[in-house]
Amino acid sequence: MSGLRHAAPRRHARWFALTCALFAGGALSAPIVAPSGAVPATADATIAVRDDQGREVVLARPARRALTAAPHATELVYAAGAGDFLVGTAQGSNYPDAARSLPGIGTTLGPNLEIAMTLRPDLLIAWQPLTPDRLGDLMLRLNVPVYYSDPRTLAAIPDAVETLGRLFGTESRASAAAQGMRARLATLTTRYAQRKPVRVFIEAGAQPLYTVNRESIINDAIRICGGVNVFADADLLAPQISLESVLAARPDAVITSAIHPEEAHENLRAWQARGLPAAQRGHVYTLDADALYRPGPRLIDVTEQLCAHLDKIRHSVE
Repeated sequence: MSGLRHAAPRRHARWFALTCALFAGGALSAPIVAPSGAVPATADATIAVRDDQGREVVLARPARRALTAAPHATELVYAAGAGDFLVGTAQGSNYPDAARSLPGIGTTLGPNLEIAMTLRPDLLIAWQPLTPDRLGDLMLRLNVPVYYSDPRTLAAIPDAVETLGRLFGTESRASAAAQGMRARLATLTTRYAQRKPVRVFIEAGAQPLYTVNRESIINDAIRICGGVNVFADADLLAPQISLESVLAARPDAVITSAIHPEEAHENLRAWQARGLPAAQRGHVYTLDADALYRPGPRLIDVTEQLCAHLDKIRHSVE
């Protein structure tokens, strides 16, 4: 493999591949069994919703001291207008800037239980229940409600924002944000529905090579843009693949990611050195790694960028 990548993107890619592999291999929880959203409130509660595991989550009052156990959850809470009600976040919660000043509770896969407990939370927003789910189990023992957030499609992102708005009592701000997101997604869907398909390779990990199949939310972004994921039919969510299989698939574009924007040229050179025809034509697009791999509001921003890139390819061959 090419040695042109910086260490930071390689670490990010390996982390992404690891979490995908855990999920695909069943080390994390089963697939979503019911959509998130409101459910009828019980007699002694004011707020009741379903999370992305299909579990009923009940709060007696709006959350005011919440923890997030995944960076995407932090971004969703801020989008719902509830950032002021966070008291702790998972490592890597670097957006928006206000989130950087909050106490950390460890990583998504390795939470610090002692710190989490001392922050006296009244709600935990996590990604997926781990095996074992030490943080989730601790919160439940302390009678702290746990909401699992795992959007699997772009349309599920504004839904999640609205649901969090109910949990925090910020419905009006959350609804306005969600409506804006839905309008942007509707525009993209309408604009690109009838465009010529563009074959896309998603480079989810570099050393070794990983990609994602049709179950990934990134595949949904490709679909909305009128693209076709060349590894959509892979058996695993995040399979390891060979360079030869990528070359044989002959994608029209490579979508990769980086922590630092200046790495885009290095990503292009790496694929040119491997002899990929799309790279020779300059069709290697580097997107912000955090925004691309977090199922949060910024993924909609990235999808707009992605659609524009794929449309350039269409125009270049017309």
